[in-house]
Amino acid sequence: MVNPQYPTKKAADKGKGKEKDDKDVADENRACSAIRKLAPAAEGTVRLFDRSDFYCAYGKDAYYVANNHFKTQTVLKYLGSPTATEPDGLPSVVLSHAVAQAFLRDALTTKQLRVEIWQPEGGGVGRGTTKWTLAKSASPGNLTAVENLLFTNTDLLAAPVIVALKLQVKDSVKTVGVAFADTSMQEMGVSEFVDNELFSNTEALLIQLGAKECLVVDQDKALEYDLGKIKSLMERCGIVITERKKSEFASSSVEQDLNRLLRGSLQASTRHVESSTLFLVAAEFDNKVAMASVAALISYLNLLSDPSNFGVYALKTHDLSMYMRLDASALRALNLMPDPTGLGGSAKTMSVFGLLNRCKTAQGTRLLAMWLKQPLVNRHVIRQRQDLVECLVESQEFRQAITDDFLKSMPDFHRISKRFQKGAASLEDVVRVYQAVLLLPGLVTCLESGVTADEEDEEMQDGTEAQEREREVKREKRWKELVEELWLAKLRDFESNLAPYQEMVETTIDLSELSRHEFVIKADFDDGLRETRDKLEEVRDGLNDEHLSVANDLGMDPEGKVLHFEVHSMYGHCFRLTRKEASAIKGKKGYIELRNQTNGMYFTTKTLKALNEEKIVLKKEYDKKQSTLVKEVITIAASYCEVLETLNTVVADIDVIASLAASAVAAPIAYIKPTVFEKGAGSLRLEEARHPCLEVQEGISFIANDCSLERDVSEFCIITGPNAGGKSVFIRQTACIALLAQIGAFVPCTSAELPIFDSVLCRVGAGDSQLKGVSTFMAEMLETSAILRQATRDSLVIIDELGRGTSTYDGFGLAWAISEHLSTITRASVLFATHFHELTALAQQVPHVKNLHVVAHVESNPDTLTGKDITLLYKVLPGICDQSFGIHVAQLANFPDEVVKLAKRKADDLEDFDEHPESAEAEGDAAVAAALPPQDIAEGTALVEAFLEAWAERTGTLPPSGNVEDRQEAELKELVGCFEAFKDRFDSSRWTKEVLAKTY
Repeated sequence: MVNPQYPTKKAADKGKGKEKDDKDVADENRACSAIRKLAPAAEGTVRLFDRSDFYCAYGKDAYYVANNHFKTQTVLKYLGSPTATEPDGLPSVVLSHAVAQAFLRDALTTKQLRVEIWQPEGGGVGRGTTKWTLAKSASPGNLTAVENLLFTNTDLLAAPVIVALKLQVKDSVKTVGVAFADTSMQEMGVSEFVDNELFSNTEALLIQLGAKECLVVDQDKALEYDLGKIKSLMERCGIVITERKKSEFASSSVEQDLNRLLRGSLQASTRHVESSTLFLVAAEFDNKVAMASVAALISYLNLLSDPSNFGVYALKTHDLSMYMRLDASALRALNLMPDPTGLGGSAKTMSVFGLLNRCKTAQGTRLLAMWLKQPLVNRHVIRQRQDLVECLVESQEFRQAITDDFLKSMPDFHRISKRFQKGAASLEDVVRVYQAVLLLPGLVTCLESGVTADEEDEEMQDGTEAQEREREVKREKRWKELVEELWLAKLRDFESNLAPYQEMVETTIDLSELSRHEFVIKADFDDGLRETRDKLEEVRDGLNDEHLSVANDLGMDPEGKVLHFEVHSMYGHCFRLTRKEASAIKGKKGYIELRNQTNGMYFTTKTLKALNEEKIVLKKEYDKKQSTLVKEVITIAASYCEVLETLNTVVADIDVIASLAASAVAAPIAYIKPTVFEKGAGSLRLEEARHPCLEVQEGISFIANDCSLERDVSEFCIITGPNAGGKSVFIRQTACIALLAQIGAFVPCTSAELPIFDSVLCRVGAGDSQLKGVSTFMAEMLETSAILRQATRDSLVIIDELGRGTSTYDGFGLAWAISEHLSTITRASVLFATHFHELTALAQQVPHVKNLHVVAHVESNPDTLTGKDITLLYKVLPGICDQSFGIHVAQLANFPDEVVKLAKRKADDLEDFDEHPESAEAEGDAAVAAALPPQDIAEGTALVEAFLEAWAERTGTLPPSGNVEDRQEAELKELVGCFEAFKDRFDSSRWTKEVLAKTY
């Protein structure tokens, strides 16, 4: 009888019907007690217990694994005697090695959890163990301890970047020193900069790096308030926070430590890399704050304890100004990366990354994610990428040849190189690199033949056709030059440098065994190997003879589709009959049934069983004899690591360009190559723009729209229109297109011109953060405050429904003041979607503010509750829409009739905008403000700005406080004092007097 793989509580209770002896019960209780007595794990940590043949989780971890991985509690088994907190006993769940690996990968790379793996003290299998020891621990940014366990046969698709951050405040200047590392790529970097009160630069850096985990100083009372802001920022970005002792952030020995870890000498490390970062030079040691973070990072990762880390790390500086600035709000608003919680939908097309990711390699997938988080501001590099994408877009045959014939077979060279360096590689890794090296000549030939530049025809006729042909020739010449410079020249060098590697593999490894998926040294190297190889050949002959014998006995074709001779993961060589023919062995002597599954009956014979066992013994003997030679081969392979890592970079680059090209062609309407101007030059003009993710959703016929943000003409656009009419989609797709253009991708338009933006700043949605003590409105104000502080003349700002988290009057006042500030002082390019129709009056005061509206077709229909039929057309046109049709949308959402009727009646009571525009009381203070003379409005808003600036100045001079509540109370006190100082001026202003009268 086969025991259930995952015993349930019910099954466990049935098992208790058969009484255990007292010794078994006592042993189980002692084992459960030992697990309960372990120190509690840190928050966000899951513990697994290694029991040699499988893993177990206990207590709350067992519930987590059952609910989140198995999606059912039927896998739980309850152990030991009941307790007050665990009335059924200690919950437990069993995970096979394969299941545990999948769970750990998801926990670390997707769920952002820490993991601990415990083993029995002194070894053993763990049954009845009362002493456990922590064997391995890992976190989202530090996978070193488990990477060989989790990613031997699975590619690492997301870079595990870990950051250490130190804050120094001196004379009210906040200096942030950051060190970051990707241990999977053996790279480190530093950055040091001055930040503002909102730590906007810090947030932009964390987004650009794609950080998974951040180390911060624990219990620094002097900086508690500012560190609290930084921690909140990291939570918004989904970064795991790890607190470390202040003593670890000491830079006294960091120079000596780095000299042991870095590749070559510091003085020689001045190479320029494609990501526009520079290798660190000795002068960087003057950045003491960043160096303190480096020290903490080295300590936490324990890099100096592993000699394989010495001399292999590259250290670079990260310059924030080299990339477009993005924050967590922009990532969410633009659906840039997949939602790790899965709440946004699991389909690939729900995120820009998922939509564009047609990469064939793991390194390409990681690079694409980095490009999306680091849009360029260098027009030269943007154009290079655009031209390469265009080259692959123009020839489908060329593109498919690159991806299907070559990229699909490329391994993750860097990860294999790291295993070479650590001595943890296998002959299979050596062969995988060898097979990729064999593809290099073909890839070179493919690139050479796929990109040709025809000579200009001297006899070409004049006119338009001749000019077009001349442009075509220049374009092809440009493609050829780029492919030669960025790809071909390097690939030819790799082909030459790796020729000795190819020769080494062909000399030492028995390539004839690859067809059997066996990786062995040639037997010619040793007499003992030759003898064992001969015996293995005899066993193989015996296996073939047994196959023929069984087929003959059953009267079946040995090469047919009924009897299969296979290698099973559990049984080794065995036979399988289809379910229809499984009865053929019933009652026959000499056949041993193994398992009956959906794909047929597995069985063996005594002879086959003996041959299997003999083969296993001989294989172990062969592996033992060849082990020394295998180590030598891997040592030789490790000498090619630097070449392989450089090859890895080129392969990733080709893969991402091919992916962008494939995505451009595969869209419902092909993407086009945008024209990109230098920063500060040109205007944004998009024709028939579409949202890249929304247009590919099933059941959607997307309506394209034009968008124009012209400098000094229409750089600030206010968009009004019905609820659910498409305003949010319009502003988000514009920002998304700007980002795509700056990574060098094609964009979903029929024509596109864009300047280079230094940042994309977003205020969309109204997500509450009550668990963090932040209300809807406060979250909205924090994001808006960040925009006001960060936005420049070259920023693209999108704002959706600002002010809806508070009263109508306060919301309108804030929306007006913020809009006026952005349009007159900052002069950023802004798309502002709103239901405050009175805000459209700003266009009468500011020449470069323009009004747009989403079109809705309205017809009278007395048979409906609202008396009108509304059809949303999703088209954006110039002009104003003075109605939101919220009640109509509620009716479309099948609200109860009585609710719709009451809403209509109340709306009629409160709004009479069209009939009585002169009545201040009927309008509410928002309408009153809009109806006042422009001069009164301007003076009133200027007064409010002066008041806010005065309050900010007062709070900025407050002494630092370690207590957040004390700080907030002091700020509130200053606010009241500042209001009293401005009260007379408020009373003399018509606009502020009206607003305050309605507010109070």
